[in-house]
Amino acid sequence: MSAAPSEATQRLFFALWPQQGARQELAGASAGVARSCGGRTVPAENLHVTLAFLGSVPRRRVPEVKTIAERAAVSCAQQEPLALRFEALAHWPRQQILCAVTAGESPVAAALSAALKDAAAAAGFTPDLKPFRAHVTVARKVVHAPRECSLRALTWRFDDFSLIDSRTEPSGPVYSVIACYPLVKREKAHE
Repeated sequence: MSAAPSEATQRLFFALWPQQGARQELAGASAGVARSCGGRTVPAENLHVTLAFLGSVPRRRVPEVKTIAERAAVSCAQQEPLALRFEALAHWPRQQILCAVTAGESPVAAALSAALKDAAAAAGFTPDLKPFRAHVTVARKVVHAPRECSLRALTWRFDDFSLIDSRTEPSGPVYSVIACYPLVKREKAHE
């Protein structure tokens, strides 16, 4: 269900949004390789793991998107924070990006991504349905593969996931966290 031509929209996506220190650490660890391959580094404040990209959503439907997130948070909550260990850099030539990638997939992150995409599609939104692969884009417009793709292993831990607003400014993309949804089950209070 798309917006009417004059209807206000927001570009939205769901993401695992790391703490600032974790973003800075990955930016520092990947900067040299990103520069060596002719790419434009992604600013540290924009580093994240996309779970589900929704695209342009009519503002009047944002409450529905939030309900989808609340339900996914309940169905995918775990006892411990979700952990992703980034161990290498990968060049994806078709997309012209350099990414930090995990050695294996996270079943929890994949299930969360699928739950968000499936619920969004069922509600009439048009999420990007590409299969989930945990990665962080560290450089765009990469003209050639780097000679070295090693990365000092970094682990990001998430107690929640976020709904993000994406705006394009003359200086580049600007992301704003709209809301966060817990991924760790809360202990029930003793009665």
